[in-house]
Amino acid sequence: MRRVSLLVFWLGCLVPSSEGVNPGFAGRITRKGLDYACQEGVATLRKDLPAIILPEFSGTYRVKIIGNVNYRFYRLNFRRFELFHSTIEPMPGQGLRVSISNALAEMTGHWELKKRWLKDDGSFELKVDGISISVGLKLGSDATGRPTVTTLDCNTHISNVDIDISGKWEWLYNLFETKVESAFKTVMESKICEIVRTSINSKLQPHLQSLPVTANIDHTSNIDYSLVGPPVATSDCVDLDLKGEFFSTGHRSPAPFPPPPLSFPVDHDRMVQFGISTYFFNTAGDVYYKAESLTFWVVDEMVPQEIKIRLNTSSFQPFIPQLKKLYHNMPMKLKVSPSSAPSLSITPETLSLTPSVDIQAFAILPNSFLAPLFLIGVTSPVSAKVAVNSTRIFGNLKLGRLKFSLKHSDVGFFSVQVLESLINFLTASILIPQMNARLAEGFPLPLLDHLELSNPILQAHQDFLVFASDVRYG
Repeated sequence: MRRVSLLVFWLGCLVPSSEGVNPGFAGRITRKGLDYACQEGVATLRKDLPAIILPEFSGTYRVKIIGNVNYRFYRLNFRRFELFHSTIEPMPGQGLRVSISNALAEMTGHWELKKRWLKDDGSFELKVDGISISVGLKLGSDATGRPTVTTLDCNTHISNVDIDISGKWEWLYNLFETKVESAFKTVMESKICEIVRTSINSKLQPHLQSLPVTANIDHTSNIDYSLVGPPVATSDCVDLDLKGEFFSTGHRSPAPFPPPPLSFPVDHDRMVQFGISTYFFNTAGDVYYKAESLTFWVVDEMVPQEIKIRLNTSSFQPFIPQLKKLYHNMPMKLKVSPSSAPSLSITPETLSLTPSVDIQAFAILPNSFLAPLFLIGVTSPVSAKVAVNSTRIFGNLKLGRLKFSLKHSDVGFFSVQVLESLINFLTASILIPQMNARLAEGFPLPLLDHLELSNPILQAHQDFLVFASDVRYG
């Protein structure tokens, strides 16, 4: 299965879609990344080959005077395997070409000769050199948004086969050694491509079909990482367009806005690149807003003692006289909630958003019912920072200067400026820290198992972020 995972990595471990659908998240593997995948694949192949048992090889050869002799070679095991040159190259508009040239294999096994009146067996050593293999892989996607791979072509050539046997009747074998070596070469050339096609159909493709296309974040949201179109191979890289959309765990509905265009140049110095659109972040804001996950309640016990205004009507009476008449000496409660979904803006210079927050004040009546008092609107520019580690993407928000407005009052007009210290506390000490706590947990990147990013570099563009990175597999 580890070899299968490496082949999946070759497909673009992780950009225009064929159907014109802009992605919320884009992945790219460059030539440097393909070279690394090839290197890891060769290392894994060397490690796994000793455990592979090759199929037996048998035939019949006519020897003068003696007649037909049946031979069989079996229990073939790899003793040595060298790949002196191997590459994975993108094929523009199609997929990938995996090539191996000048490979060498040494094997051991057992042989057997049979004739009605004689029988002999023994061991043998087999050396196959000048092995060349070229496999074309067509990349696509299915209706579920998972990648697909099929074999376009497969060609194998072996320059030389040399068999050295030991046994009592080896002189008899030597009579038709050249014939057996030639037949062995022909069979191996056809078997290699047969094994490749079988591996792709029975191992790689089923593995691709089992890849998850959603990631559960919490009880509120999931992320859709399905492909919006087939992978695109160019002369420099392989690109994948992913949906990159947060959606509700309870009820999925279309996002109320489209994703912006997402296109960026190839960074040849890094193995992989990721493009993250504002669509990715803003669908998160939309889901959490609609689920009321960004709403919280504040009672007096939560307010520090240094804040002079307490959450009771007696504290508010000096500047809201109606409170003494209507709700004298009653505790209060505040509902803090966004008035609209937060929306992130990305430019080459800044990452920012200007959230609008409503603070609804209530008096808590003796029967525990809530009586509405007033509604204050608060806006503030917020700067954002985004970071990535080896597997996740993180965020952090920093609050700017607050602006207040009285949106509605059930107790008469008053100046909201007198509540400045309380509102500053609510936003700076409760609202923003709660949001930052969630952002600090991070969100998973669509990476394969055992794959981690190394030294990522982040850049901001118009409406999207790009980070380029090397990778480690292990």
